[in-house]
Amino acid sequence: MNFGLSRPTSLRLNLVLVLLVSSWSLSAGRAAADDPNVISFDDVKFPMELNDDFERSLLTAEVTALADQRIRIRGFIRPSVKQSGIQQFILVRDNLECCFGPGAMLYDCMIVRLAPEQSTEVTTRPITVEGTFFIKEFKGPDGHVWAIYNLKDAVVR
Repeated sequence: MNFGLSRPTSLRLNLVLVLLVSSWSLSAGRAAADDPNVISFDDVKFPMELNDDFERSLLTAEVTALADQRIRIRGFIRPSVKQSGIQQFILVRDNLECCFGPGAMLYDCMIVRLAPEQSTEVTTRPITVEGTFFIKEFKGPDGHVWAIYNLKDAVVR
């Protein structure tokens, strides 16, 4: 079907169409490569018993491979005194504040630092956070490691 177009014009239009589709496919491929890794708290588990001291050697290859990668994860904001304009918070696996109650595991939380100009509010609903994942131990006043996972330059989706 040439819609009344001459053969050379029809060929040029087909060529333009092929080039447009090809360039769209290439740019779509680049966007997909920039998409964050979608993970869950199950993906960052490692073999550790309750009350064991943390050692970096416990981390799995899959967990360490996430370092310096953009990730997207779903969880809950651990409530704090501040309710709005929050730029840093702790993301926990579930709304029972698992990471700070009895039976909590070290891999069940992440310290989230939002990107500049970003903020959020406390909510009881699950949220999705996207940011750059890194591993850095945070020790509490008791000298024990309380958190190891961090997200920087994050946004709440």
